Amino acid sequence: MGTKTVDEAVDANGTEAKSDEETVNATKTDEAPDAEVEETGNAAAEDAEDQEDLDTEALEGDAPEAGKGTPGVGQGAAAVVSAGLGVVSLTGSWVATVAAARETLVGQLGTSSTASVAKQVKEVYGDAWATTALVGGLFALAALIVGVVVLVRPAFGAPGKPQAAWIKSVAWAGVSLGVIGLVLAVAKYSDIILGLPSTS
Repeated sequence: MGTKTVDEAVDANGTEAKSDEETVNATKTDEAPDAEVEETGNAAAEDAEDQEDLDTEALEGDAPEAGKGTPGVGQGAAAVVSAGLGVVSLTGSWVATVAAARETLVGQLGTSSTASVAKQVKEVYGDAWATTALVGGLFALAALIVGVVVLVRPAFGAPGKPQAAWIKSVAWAGVSLGVIGLVLAVAKYSDIILGLPSTS
């Protein structure tokens, strides 16, 4: 009976020890998924923070420095002004209208009624038309100068910053209109086109 009691005690101890080991293993198994989830959550949080830092750096890199404004705004505005001046040189302006009307009035006041017809036509109409051509030529010259300045500006600016395509297109339009307006103004001022009618 003593041997049986020892064996039973051993079996009982072995069973208890096995039960304890199984309990520990079961506890570890239950805790492992929680640990993996926690590590995964920490990794995801770190990735999110890294991505946020990268986005912040990118935004800071793309943002213009304080006081410098958005690059290309001045050049774009100048290109539009050049094109506008070119259009005005061809279509006329209130400045040209007032100047021509004034020249007509001056011609009427300065020409006597006994003057020849040719002189009256020149003083009343010819000078007014020449004044209109002169004002149009000034607008055309301004359009040409502004357009050329816009086109050559990148050569004197910061390297590696190409000019926007639309700025070049509008500036070239201003230069073209300026050249056309200047040629027409010179032709009219010198009576090559639309000269005074013959009075003989």
